[in-house]
Amino acid sequence: MHVLDFEKEIYELEKQLEKARELGGKAEQNGIKNQTIDEFAINIEKLKKELYSHLTGWQKVQISRHPDRPYTLDYIENITEDFIELHGDRNVKDDKAMIGGFASIDGQSVMIIGHQKGRNTKARQFRNFGMPNPEGYRKALRLMKLAEKFNKPIITFIDTPGASPGLEAEERGQGEAIAMNLREMATLKVPVICIIIGEGASGGALGIGVGDKVFMLEYTWYSVISPESCSSILWRSWDFKEKAADALQLTSDNMLKQGLIDGIIKEPLGGAHNDPAKIYATVKAEIKKQLKELMPIDPDARMMQRIDKFANMGVYESSKQ
Repeated sequence: MHVLDFEKEIYELEKQLEKARELGGKAEQNGIKNQTIDEFAINIEKLKKELYSHLTGWQKVQISRHPDRPYTLDYIENITEDFIELHGDRNVKDDKAMIGGFASIDGQSVMIIGHQKGRNTKARQFRNFGMPNPEGYRKALRLMKLAEKFNKPIITFIDTPGASPGLEAEERGQGEAIAMNLREMATLKVPVICIIIGEGASGGALGIGVGDKVFMLEYTWYSVISPESCSSILWRSWDFKEKAADALQLTSDNMLKQGLIDGIIKEPLGGAHNDPAKIYATVKAEIKKQLKELMPIDPDARMMQRIDKFANMGVYESSKQ
């Protein structure tokens, strides 16, 4: 079990509780003092709620990167039926960091596209740590256009530390591929729902992040740059990543406050990895709800609403002549 540094106290208490339950009777024999096992369990739950209700930006970043957290393929497997994965950008190759294909959600056909990370070292290398190359974004765009052709809604799952930064990616047009996706996604005639399920870093996330509705899971982050990279640029060291995370205001509550997302999907206490079945059910319900609202809207009107939403983001001052 992977335990984050700020969770260690809770983890140790839960271990004590588990030992006490094995022994039975009064928990005091395990150092729990004058409390019954049930009372101790209630107190642990209170401590957990207190801890997770006052997380810092950096702590939420850590939860978003938890190795047991559900990835795109996990959501596909648990909320859809009849998934058919489609491969390749019809130009270079099939990028394993970006997956997509047709599926159905309770009878509604959809196109699902998302970043995919790996669970172990070999899988992480195979998936390039969830960092797509240009062909990954071109594959995503090909699938979006295919969905538009057959009038199927598009669901994207965002979870990437950024687009692949390698020399070969730049030589094959990384910036152009992402920019093309931004333009084309803005004018798609079908509903587009984007959900950040983990990390949402820079253009790597935005390359499949232009939608009618953009949601973040509660313990995820969305920013132009990661806290470590920001710290490295400003202080020439990664030692200030916690300070950078707070300054970037990259958490879901800050993103909602600034009008950059449309809503927050609540996670189980401690993160999605603590109760995957619950988060799958919650995400599925939210997708069905949004599709029900978006699909009756006239395609041209829906497209203009999407364009206006993104055009109105940000703050600027016009100079007085």
